[in-house]
Amino acid sequence: MQTPSDPYTYYGPVQTYPQEMPEKPVPVISSSPAYLLSPEEERRISAFFAARTFPPALGEAIEQYITKKVGRDWHDPVIMDRLRKAIVAQKDDYWKPQARRSLKYTSGYSVLGYLAYHFPVYFMQTEHILAMLARDGLLKQRMTVLDIGTGPGVVPLAIADFYSRLDGATANVYSIEQSEEHIAAFLHLRNTCVPLGGSVGIKTPRKEDITTSNPARISEQIDLIIFSNVLNEIGNSGSVERRAALVMQYAERLAPDGTILIIEPAEENTSTQLRILSLALKKQWLTIHSPCTYIWGTNCTPDRCWSFVTAPCIRPTRMMETLAACDEPFRYVNTDIKYSYVVLRKDRKTRDTYRVPAGSRVLRLSQIHRHVDKRINLIAAKMSENLGDAKNLMFRLCDGTADTPVFAVVPSFHITPENEAIVSAPYGTILELDSVLVHYNLKHDAYNVLVSRNTRVIIPSIEEGNDCCTD
Repeated sequence: MQTPSDPYTYYGPVQTYPQEMPEKPVPVISSSPAYLLSPEEERRISAFFAARTFPPALGEAIEQYITKKVGRDWHDPVIMDRLRKAIVAQKDDYWKPQARRSLKYTSGYSVLGYLAYHFPVYFMQTEHILAMLARDGLLKQRMTVLDIGTGPGVVPLAIADFYSRLDGATANVYSIEQSEEHIAAFLHLRNTCVPLGGSVGIKTPRKEDITTSNPARISEQIDLIIFSNVLNEIGNSGSVERRAALVMQYAERLAPDGTILIIEPAEENTSTQLRILSLALKKQWLTIHSPCTYIWGTNCTPDRCWSFVTAPCIRPTRMMETLAACDEPFRYVNTDIKYSYVVLRKDRKTRDTYRVPAGSRVLRLSQIHRHVDKRINLIAAKMSENLGDAKNLMFRLCDGTADTPVFAVVPSFHITPENEAIVSAPYGTILELDSVLVHYNLKHDAYNVLVSRNTRVIIPSIEEGNDCCTD
């Protein structure tokens, strides 16, 4: 049996968790082929998402850990009250201006409150993102993953759970975390819920600050680097330039066909900052794989780009239901999945390779101000779920050129088989909209394009030979 110690230089089979890894580097290994989901694996994944249930075994492990840490049953009224106070404090801190946030979750009940309130939603959110990566062909048969700022192990544990539905994929997951309290929770959940010798090996986190950790100690063959809900919490030093430099430091250890995934909350300022960061990274040597598309081959203006994904809400956990048995139950149930993300690559691979064909009679959204109260044709990506209501649906549109936000407005009684794609198409889908009426919304300084019964909405075909992307 090998005796690994440095979690960034070991590639052998996972045999046991407590051991450390040697500092001696290993040779670069050949790239593993992309892992394509089988119909049976798709069925399992879809069934899991349809249930909307946080894994009961993991819920019980969280309950056991809280009981162990506080020395009383987790559902003791005194413990419940302390957890509620910790959750309220975290939520209040989250809505402060970014420069005044602490959001450390590093000691005592702050970590326990995170486990009870945030962990289940972030875990299920990660599963949705992993399914997206798999369907985009970005997972490999053998994966080396690095989770930056892992906290109590949301991402590694979600990877282990997701891979339990796959038949032939394996992964070694490494992580960095500076909080001893988080690492203690991480190890308890890992040792309780992740079997030894399984398809996923989760290494003990390296205890380091992600802003001062030396990426040179990490193996060069990292297939997937994940920053989940961490870059926005860097604090006053977290300017766009500082965050971009941090990502680029870790990107030096990314495999040539590897992926960087950045996930942030859907809150407007944080989400917009992610788009600004994405463009800063694009202007260096990374390619935006998704969700953004540059169908005119130009860079965008992301300063007002608030774009996020939603997924079906999860069912409340037993602990959430217990916390909610009080005068203000809504404060302690966290089931909504909303997040912003960007996927970056080194090899110029993108999800969509579509470019607007030369001679197309469609308008760039950067020119929409010249066509108020006129009907136009346009091609753009659908960059939101419904932002309106059941009577008047609204979807954000982006073609990579607009300086001012543009939204498609769809009265429900105007939905026809010819324009229904604007409603049913998934987030990020490129759509061609023929005959929409332009209005300017003075209150919000935005443009609305009205989808009427006469509007045709289709998914344009990728022209033959249009298989590369210009950054």
